[in-house]
Amino acid sequence: MADKGKTFYLTTPIYYPSDKLHIGHAYTTVAGDAVARYKRLRGYEVRYLTGTDEHGQKIERKAQEAGKTPQQFVDDIVVGIQELWKKLEISNDDFIRTTEPRHKKSVEKIFAKLLEQGDIYKGSYEGWYCTPCESFFLERQLVDGKCPDCGRPVEWVQEESYFFRMSKYADRLLAFYEENPEFIQPESRRNEMINNFIKPGLEDLAVSRTTFDWGIPVPGDPKHVIYVWIDALSNYITALGYGSDDESLYGKFWPADVHLVGKEIVRFHTIYWPIMLMALGLPLPKKVFAHGWLLMKDGKMSKSKGNVVDPVKLIDRYGLDALRYYLLREVPFGADGTFTPDNFVERINYDLANDLGNLLNRTVAMIEKYFDGVVPSYEALSTEFDADLERTAAETVEKVEAAMESMEFSVALSAVWTLVSRTNKYIDETKPWALAKEEAKREELASVMGHLADSLRIVSILIQPFLTHTPKRIWAQLGLSEGAATAWDSLRTYRGIPEGTRVAKGDPIFPRLEMADEIAWIAESMGGGASAGAAASGEPAAAGAADAAAKPDANAGAGVAPAAEAAADRKEEIGIDDFAKVELRVGQVVACEPIPKADKLLKLQLDLGFETRQVVSGIAKFYKPEELVGRKVICVVNLKPVKLRGEWSHGMILAASQGDRLTLATVPDGMPNGAIVK
Repeated sequence: MADKGKTFYLTTPIYYPSDKLHIGHAYTTVAGDAVARYKRLRGYEVRYLTGTDEHGQKIERKAQEAGKTPQQFVDDIVVGIQELWKKLEISNDDFIRTTEPRHKKSVEKIFAKLLEQGDIYKGSYEGWYCTPCESFFLERQLVDGKCPDCGRPVEWVQEESYFFRMSKYADRLLAFYEENPEFIQPESRRNEMINNFIKPGLEDLAVSRTTFDWGIPVPGDPKHVIYVWIDALSNYITALGYGSDDESLYGKFWPADVHLVGKEIVRFHTIYWPIMLMALGLPLPKKVFAHGWLLMKDGKMSKSKGNVVDPVKLIDRYGLDALRYYLLREVPFGADGTFTPDNFVERINYDLANDLGNLLNRTVAMIEKYFDGVVPSYEALSTEFDADLERTAAETVEKVEAAMESMEFSVALSAVWTLVSRTNKYIDETKPWALAKEEAKREELASVMGHLADSLRIVSILIQPFLTHTPKRIWAQLGLSEGAATAWDSLRTYRGIPEGTRVAKGDPIFPRLEMADEIAWIAESMGGGASAGAAASGEPAAAGAADAAAKPDANAGAGVAPAAEAAADRKEEIGIDDFAKVELRVGQVVACEPIPKADKLLKLQLDLGFETRQVVSGIAKFYKPEELVGRKVICVVNLKPVKLRGEWSHGMILAASQGDRLTLATVPDGMPNGAIVK
């Protein structure tokens, strides 16, 4: 992104009014909002523009079908779009409608200027036209005789039209590409524009229509209406007052730093729009970033397929931050991604509830327990793990900033969650519950609590561009308010929490969800069009740590699940819904002891990240208690409790067995306690 002093102009596409908004509409706008919020945090004066493209034959036809005038039709739909933006808490500074007088007057001036200087001329058009895409195509551009963009049938159109001399500027545009290699991102889009559209020969572009009248009339020739590519594309400068009596915003913010668009309209933003600006003698935007689509397993979302994901329903049920996190974390920005209900629920449970939510819960609970709820002060590094945690935090800030400048949102969030995971591991390494037992370790314990609180403070600042509510909820529990300790500049100061700050334990910021129930609910809310994930589509599901055919050993009580002895013992196949009912978690053994008069049973205390749980396991013949302390095992955490030899067992740990051999299923030390096994 270009650095124009301390101003930043960002646009997302102006949407064609649709009677059914879905999660794909939210994708681009939420991404743009993350950039805008990030730049504001960095001290920029930001101008973020969204809006609606309301003219054209498609709107006119839909309005007729609905028994409304075109203006009534778009007015009703735009209300819904603006309400969705509010629901998503989009921080746009302007919302431009192409039916507004401020836009229409400037477009008329733009058209008149281009016509006067000879860049637009009158002729006649004969060729293929796609009404839904509002695009003209040559015969060679069609795919199986249909629109190459949407796959719908095209119409043969013959009519008088004004044309823009695109071919006049083709060489100049290629030279601009060469001089500005970062103009089109990702790079693959740049190659596509050059090889598929410019090198084969850039045709002059029809920029008026006579077969409908819902549009801005051509000055002096009202039987023509100005076609979408001059009308709609001009919004980026008309919204700044270009061509009006007050061009102060235009002078301050143009050229745009980023046009953020979907890949289906990259041609218009990287060929037609730059050439229009060249003809007008205006600066070109610094960058056009074309992202991929958010798809379903059966392709693009559509009402006819019954696979439309309603973002409002997801927000109402799971909260806004869960949706925003999923959109920006799940898919590398620029590539296509696939929405599945199971991935959505897993992101909430694994990343938000377990990794971040439990880290906050554990930290606040320990500060309350060990230091009466006051974050202790600390100066020197007191444990051997402090320096590495501080180094990880510093590296995370650098990675997030670099990723945001490149619009790599998933990379930025992945870096933040690396810090979250490292902080969870820090708890396992320092064992504050053990330090608290020794008065001589009080200074180390203070350092641990201080490091945990400050790591959470850093995380809360870094996630502000993405999540709109969670940072403040974290601050409330850490005893912070918006100010110096939560400013972006404070990220480079590790000890940033004021001395004497009092924490306040609150409700979980992301309650855990029941996987099977929520997957089913999402699928049902989409009319049954949602796929439940890899296993439902015929792909192998992610395996747990034990054989799927494992069965409880009758001699081991509720504590162990050894592998099947022979093929004859294998169970009948189950569906993904059955498997999803089993909740497997990483648990670390923090204490272990035998049960009196029970030769086969051991009583284990497992740290599951969000709580410590007792499990009784029939593994005493294979392991000594001291051998198990510190190990990370896999626990079935949603079994009904049972009492064995007078001791309650709240779960079952997994193991494999054959004959006289038994081995616990374990995971590497780096995996945080409470992590989901799937």
